[in-house]
Parts: sequence; C-alpha cells; structure tokens
Amino acid sequence: MSQKIDNLETTFYTMEIPETETVLKEKPEWFKVDLPKRIIEHKKKPDWLRVKLPIGPKYAKLRKLVDENNLHTICTSGSCPNMGECWGEGTATFMILGNICTRSCKFCGVKTGKPLPVDWGEAKKVANSIKIMQIKHAVLTSVDRDDLKDDMGSKFWVETINKIREYNPGITLEALIPDFQGIHEHIDRLVNVKPEVISHNIETTRRLTREVRVQAKYDRSMEVLKYLKETGQRRTKSGIMLGLGETKEEVIETIYDLKNAKVDIVTIGQYLQPSKKHLQVQRFVTPDEFLEYKEIGEKLGFRHFESSALVRSSYRARKHIQ
Repeated sequence: MSQKIDNLETTFYTMEIPETETVLKEKPEWFKVDLPKRIIEHKKKPDWLRVKLPIGPKYAKLRKLVDENNLHTICTSGSCPNMGECWGEGTATFMILGNICTRSCKFCGVKTGKPLPVDWGEAKKVANSIKIMQIKHAVLTSVDRDDLKDDMGSKFWVETINKIREYNPGITLEALIPDFQGIHEHIDRLVNVKPEVISHNIETTRRLTREVRVQAKYDRSMEVLKYLKETGQRRTKSGIMLGLGETKEEVIETIYDLKNAKVDIVTIGQYLQPSKKHLQVQRFVTPDEFLEYKEIGEKLGFRHFESSALVRSSYRARKHIQ
C-alpha cells in the first residue's frame, strides 16, 4: 500500500498474522516440586502449667524493695513461676557479668552479642541487693564470657562471692556456672572459694545439644560436673529441660550419665519458649512422665531430685545445701 505525504511517497507493508489460541499448559508431574512446609503450631498450655500469682506479706514486702531500689533478679526478669515460693523461703537468683552473652543457645532469652567490659562495681551492687532483700540463700548465675580469654569471668565470680559474704555474714550460696570451655584453672577458682553448691546445667540430651546449646558440648559439660566432684566440691547439681523433641529413652540415658558424673542434685522441668525466635515447644510433658523420672532418680540415689513441669534450676535451692 502506497500513500503520498507532502510529495513523499511512503510505502506501508502489512503482514497477516494468523490467529493462534494461547494455552497455558499445566506443568508436567516431573516439574512439580513439593517445597518443605514448616507448620508452626502454637500449642496451648495445659492446665498443669497454670500458676497462681504470688501472694503473701513476705512476697509483697520483697517485691516493694525490689521495685523501689531498682534491683535486678533473674526471678523477676525471667518471670519465674516459682518466684513467690522462693522469695517466701528467702531465696533469690542473680545474674552477674552483664546481660549480653557470647553464646547463642536457642532456648535462652538472654541477649547474644559482644558484651560490655566487666563492671567490677557489679559485685558490690549484687551483694547490697541481697542485703536489702534479706536473702538467706542466693543463687548466682552468669552469661558466658568467652571474650575474656584470660579467665572467662571466673575471677569476677570469686570477687562477687567474697563481696556477698562480706555484706551478708552467714548467707549460703549456689553458683550456677558456665562450662568455662572445660578449662580446669577457671573451674578451680570456683571450687576454692567454696560455695555450698556448684551447678552446671546439661540442659538437654546428647542428640539435641548441638541444636539447643549450639556452642556447648554434651561430653564437655559432663566432664565439668565430674571434675567438680573430683576436686572436692561438696554438692554438685545439674538441670534438664523437657519438651524440645527428646525421647523418654534419651532422658533416662541423661539421668544415668549425670549419676555416673557423681552429681548430687538434679532438676527437671518443662521448656517454655521465651519468644517466637526461640525453639518451639515440641510437646508438653505430662505430670505422670515427670513423676516417672523422679522415681528413677530416687532409685539411683541422687541426694535431691526435683521433677515436675514448673521446676527450674533454682527451685527449692535452699534445701539442696542439706
């Protein structure tokens, strides 16, 4: 087809395009991929995990002291279900060496990252908090300080224990320690200062340790517990969380391993997810199963064996010195 435009002849060429029917074909079977689906199931807590709010004049008095003096305890920051009972018995738990941990355990609500330099004044603050609260038995715990290459915080542990005793004559103590990477020199410092109880939590079974505790090692923790006893520590203690996917056989195996490490005291309780970023609860262990573990522990001859859903590592800690 030709057309003149302003004396210019322009030729247009046209081409017929045959009509076609566009068909969106379904992917063949071999092309289909089943992507893994992670079903997040928010399990409802069973009735046996419901806790009554702490009451009583002694608890009310301590709560007022804590709030008025801006004191920091694991009991309050961790929303411990046994806080009222423990405070009523004159027991409380305090964390030292800051609040940032060098490890990233998937069950723990403590922040992970680069810790601040050690605040040596913290020892005095903790000792004074215990004095103000009139605590009779204090449980100390700490973040892991793998960044402190010379002693991993063990010297500060000693400083804190000495300061607590200076401010609170007659107090009894439990030291819930990290593994100090299994280095005997650091562990020896704690044994030499002689707290009534030294505890180190195995937390979970051998199979789940890498997933749950990440940088920790099951055998190393067992060796720490065994070494504590070998060096003369009077009372040793460890704790296990349930509901992370362990089998009953694995739990019993762990109990036997703790017995072989000559541990005196064991606590077993239900794991509860601190936030959506942490490991999910795989199941809520029944009271009957907890009772079964308690019966096994008592038959094996542990000095104390606490096993129920709401048990935490410092539960009834004062009686464990006996």
